[in-house]
Amino acid sequence: MAGRIRAEDITTVKERTSIEDVVRDHVTLRPAGVGSLKGLCPFHDEKSPSFTVRPSVGSYHCFGCGEGGDVLSFVQKVEHLTFTESVERLAQKLGMELRYEEGGGPRDGGASLGKRSRLIEAHRVAQEFYAEILLDTTRPDARAGRDFLRERGFDSAAAERFGMGFAPQGGEALSRHLRGRGFTEDELVTGGLSGKGRGLYDRFRGRLMWPIRDTTGDTVGFGARRLFEDDRIAAKYLNTSETPIYKKSQVLYGLDAAKKAISTERRAVVVEGYTDVMAAHLSGVEGAVATCGTSFGVDHIKLLRRIMRDEADQAPARVVFTFDGDKAGQAAAMKAFGEDQRWVAQSFVAVAPDGMDPCELRIAKGDAAVRALVDGAVPMFEFAVRTTIRRFDLETAEGRVQAMKAVAPIIGSIRDQSLRPEYTRTVSGWLGLEVEQMAAEVRKAGKLRADDTGPDAARRPASTDDVPEPGPEAALPAPNLRDPVVFAERQLLQALVQYPQQFDDATVDALEPEAFTAPAHRAVLDGIRIAAPTARTASTAAWVAAVVEAAPLAVRALVAELSVAPLPTKFDPSSGLPPKRYLGALVADVLDRLLGRRIADATAAVRRVQNDPEADPDDLRARTVALNALELERVRLREEVSS
Repeated sequence: MAGRIRAEDITTVKERTSIEDVVRDHVTLRPAGVGSLKGLCPFHDEKSPSFTVRPSVGSYHCFGCGEGGDVLSFVQKVEHLTFTESVERLAQKLGMELRYEEGGGPRDGGASLGKRSRLIEAHRVAQEFYAEILLDTTRPDARAGRDFLRERGFDSAAAERFGMGFAPQGGEALSRHLRGRGFTEDELVTGGLSGKGRGLYDRFRGRLMWPIRDTTGDTVGFGARRLFEDDRIAAKYLNTSETPIYKKSQVLYGLDAAKKAISTERRAVVVEGYTDVMAAHLSGVEGAVATCGTSFGVDHIKLLRRIMRDEADQAPARVVFTFDGDKAGQAAAMKAFGEDQRWVAQSFVAVAPDGMDPCELRIAKGDAAVRALVDGAVPMFEFAVRTTIRRFDLETAEGRVQAMKAVAPIIGSIRDQSLRPEYTRTVSGWLGLEVEQMAAEVRKAGKLRADDTGPDAARRPASTDDVPEPGPEAALPAPNLRDPVVFAERQLLQALVQYPQQFDDATVDALEPEAFTAPAHRAVLDGIRIAAPTARTASTAAWVAAVVEAAPLAVRALVAELSVAPLPTKFDPSSGLPPKRYLGALVADVLDRLLGRRIADATAAVRRVQNDPEADPDDLRARTVALNALELERVRLREEVSS
């Protein structure tokens, strides 16, 4: 039966352990008065530091949440250990052998370490085992792992630096090795190193291995890359399942090596994979970290904030996210933006122009390119806006208005309210809209909620994704005849259906579907244009029948209605026809409004190019010439109507 640790040994552990050193493994501390240190509390979320350590006294206290105590209580709480386990853990770091009362020993049946420490020790031995096999050139089975690294620009020195290894394909080698070192089956299964079926088998087989370490540098899990086609597990990457020592939402790969740079530079760089972390560190970006088989979440934010001193009363820190340029990368960036309010730090996004990740970029262009990628990151806000705008057709008024409505909540989410007017002006330039119009929409929209970036975000009004195009037989909304523009369109269609002989071929050809704003009216015009070449000169009854036949099913009833609805004008008594001047005015009015919309589109395009510092001058000149041509065409049309 396990005995209790002797009281004098507990006292010795406390006296010989520096509370400052232990706390610094979890909290970035700075001087705060004589003999005191201060940082962000690891036990609750805060933006101003209230966690205080007094090294000379050997105690800590948080004035925010009330947690406090000595070095043993800190280790207990922060690492979720029992009192005895915390003493054993600190004793292990001191290299001190503990004595137990009543002739007993450690709780683990003769082992010298607590349960957590036993699992950590098993992972340390496993990491050394894997690493030795990878670097053993006499082992042909590990060659695939060495080839994988070599193809990605990593040599043996890089493999050693990051503790990489290779898991043999046999399936029992690690388990036998650890059993030979005194670890029990229960410890291996609990730690996620082995599985148990008919017998004990290795959790990882035939894979390239990355050790995942906590902030203190202890290996707590592994990431494993598939190498062989006959691997029965199809997943490219396989990670340790959650265990008593490994919680993937609370661990960042590379943080043990990155924390010094993150604390010193007050900049964290979040990349997407293990090889990206390696490439970044080897390129000089030593503050790079990555998640381990999960998305970047709230616990990761808390972890980085404590290390980088992301505090309200400090100069802003920086967090840079690198994402792939594909849809998945953009979705990840928008999810990160949804959590931006949790930072005091300024958030940035770095995406290589050709979509390469840091590992690919290092291979193609070298270390300097990776550093330039991170140094050239754009504000998270700008990336979020540009990603959102990209979904819309800014060449049309409808597209610009939709884009404005989609990005307004993003502008409203900018933490520094003094920056919102400037960003409003900037985005209005990108869209080619008036600043006042953009500002009014921002005021109306409010803030972007974090759940607006979730998997259902594409179904909300801010997005056009996943919205099917209506088929030819789909119901179309009824035209709003209270709108004077729509009412004018209807009158022209009535005239075209009832008096087709009064319009020549050139006039009918000039009436493009784009000239009509109501979808139902555009569908009717399609029927008219299809029927016109063969039936426009036929009898009125034959003409109407031809238009009905050619029009989509959804508007055939509307064609019938237009064929009998009275026109609001006086008819020529001698011919019984509407006046030519009236019919010409109907055509001119619709064409004038079409030109007006095209001029607005062209004007917006010119504004966008003028606000783009990387725009091609030739493109600006071409757009300006096109705008002038549209304005001249509108002048000629109005002169013809008035003459």
